[in-house]
This record gives sequence, C-alpha cells and structure tokens, in this order.
Amino acid sequence: MNKYLFASLLSIFSLISIADAQVGVYIGPRFGYGPGYGRGPRYPRRQRPQNLPAFQPTVNLSFGYGFPNLDKNELPEFSDLYKGTTTSQTGPITGAVDYRFSRGMSIGVLVTHGKITAPYYNYNDASTPALQGSLDNWSVMINFMHYIPAGEKVTPYLRTAIGINTWQQNYVDPQGNKINLDGTPSELAYQVGLGADIYLSKNAGIFLEGGYGKYILHGGLTFKF
Repeated sequence: MNKYLFASLLSIFSLISIADAQVGVYIGPRFGYGPGYGRGPRYPRRQRPQNLPAFQPTVNLSFGYGFPNLDKNELPEFSDLYKGTTTSQTGPITGAVDYRFSRGMSIGVLVTHGKITAPYYNYNDASTPALQGSLDNWSVMINFMHYIPAGEKVTPYLRTAIGINTWQQNYVDPQGNKINLDGTPSELAYQVGLGADIYLSKNAGIFLEGGYGKYILHGGLTFKF
C-alpha cells in the first residue's frame, strides 16, 4: 500500500511542477508538438504581467500546530485486544524551513512531533482498559511548495511533503507496569495540503492550511528572509 501512496504523491508533485510550462499541441497546416502555442497559425503568446517586480529568492521559516493528530491511525492492532477512543493527543507541532527559488516553487524540510494515547480492552471485559498504549512520533519530510501568487499580502499554496517516521511505543497495564508489545506503525510520513500565507508585515505573517497525512487543520506563524 505504501509504495502506491508514494508513487501517487510523486505523481502529484510532478504534475504541479510542469503546470506552468507552456507546452501545447496544435492542429493546422502543419501538425506537431512544441512549446507555447506551437508553430502553426500565429496566435498571440500568453504574456506575463509587465508590472511584476523582479523576483528575489527567500528563505521561509514557519512554526505551526496541526489538529487532529492523525498518528492515531497508526496505533497498532493486537490479536487479543481492541483499541478504544484516543484519550489524549499533542500536536503535531511543526517546523519547516524552505528555500523559495522561484515565484512559484520552493523546496525544504518539514519536521513534525506529536504524541497520542489510547486505551486497549480485552474482548471479554470492556469495563476497564487492559492497558494504555501511546505513540511518540518524530517525522522528517522533504517539503515541496507550489505557490499561486495572488498579491502582496496573501499567497495561496499547495504542499506536498514525503519522508520517514520515527516511533517510540509505550504500553502500560492498570498497575503501571510496562508491557512489552511491538506494533508496526508505518515508516512512511506524508502530508498534502492546500493553504495560504497571510502577511501582516513585509516579512512576517500567519498561515492557515487544510490537508491530510499528519493533520487535517494546520495554522501558525511564517517568516521570510
């Protein structure tokens, strides 16, 4: 399953990367394939706005908090126990640094950290938990950002991030004794999202995002240098 998900995410990023390329097929006196509107009839080329200032590369730094923590889906299943509702969660807390090398693209690293806890019950006794299970997670992902310039104050974006998870598992019985159980959470970390940077000053602002992977809703502070 993970390899298909990985391939799908890479396909999405590839499509995003070529979305701005002016490549088309034309049909006319001469058939062919080429950049822009082709070499057939002389249609006007799409012109970029002439009033845009020269682009200056920036380093973007952001800190945020996601909700809910979707690592709850990685709590393992055990043959003689069933999983209850998540009782507590932290994060994921996120931090990212990205190099925006063009008006439409940046690449960087997204790091997340979060923790979830949930009870496990015996099938023949659902009155009290047989143990409490928790997952503590760190993830490191390559972060691809595709920007849609909309103005000086608001910049919509599409995020595609993929990387690895590192897990620490802990299972404790009602008496506080640690139980040696070993689950199999996924090592693949990913996040896709659609959001916007909203700048309150020249170099600082907030961001809001919705997506799926490590979280569904995400917000925080963003800075550019």
